[in-house]
Amino acid sequence: MEQTDVNMNQNAQNSSGVIEIDIGEIIGILIHRLWLILLIGTVCAIAGFTFSKFVLPEEFKSTTKIYVLDKDSTDSSNIYTDLQVGSQLTKDYAELITSRYVLESVIDTLGISDRYDYDDFMEKVSVNTPVDTRIVAITVTDTDPYTAQTIANYIREVSAEHIENVMDIDAVNVVEVANLPTEKSAPNCLLWTIGVFALGTILVAALLIIHFLVDDTVKTSEDVEKYLGISALGIIPFDENVTQDIGSQNFKKGKKSKKHKNYDDIRSIAPNVMDDSENTGS
Repeated sequence: MEQTDVNMNQNAQNSSGVIEIDIGEIIGILIHRLWLILLIGTVCAIAGFTFSKFVLPEEFKSTTKIYVLDKDSTDSSNIYTDLQVGSQLTKDYAELITSRYVLESVIDTLGISDRYDYDDFMEKVSVNTPVDTRIVAITVTDTDPYTAQTIANYIREVSAEHIENVMDIDAVNVVEVANLPTEKSAPNCLLWTIGVFALGTILVAALLIIHFLVDDTVKTSEDVEKYLGISALGIIPFDENVTQDIGSQNFKKGKKSKKHKNYDDIRSIAPNVMDDSENTGS
């Protein structure tokens, strides 16, 4: 008895300070519930594909490129230095392209001031400057491919003039005019489907693991020995049908005994009534 108490105290102290995690049991639970994980993951994948295909608006990107070079740099000995300086200045060109003057001028020219302000319009424009080059790529994103192409060309024209005035250079050459996009750039239905499927399966697996960790109910004889520190002598099977039968029998017995009690009460009252009637008659 003393040994059992010591084991129980030790297990109580261990359970209060340390949480034991059986990796093998967790893997077994995940394998056992694999059908549920895949089912919910498939449902999430279908929902992600439907959302990206029919709810999210399609976006198209149109890109135009410019090349900035000072024509006065004719000395061949200074070409390499000029290219180095020019590649550093491309960041300045990018800032000028997305400046308020350029974008608001394009908004006023296209007459779309009722749809966009400067901040909203700037989110549609991106400027990239490849490393070790003096080429600047201007990309515009819009839900309509023709609108994206038109905006990109107008930005190129206005920004070229603005760069010439501010940077005091001779000219800005056009490398590529804005293309007309024929395929959407976003959303990517495949990535949405895979991503939402992965998110759904991970979420379900995490919930199953959390449920396993917080579930401290005793289910097997091993759990009795693990949590209480005592060995189970035997296992009594539990049958709900037997329990229901016993409960119904007890209910019938209680009802029958109550009926007999009421009958006895009536019998005890009846002689008194008979005696009162005889006394009244006499």
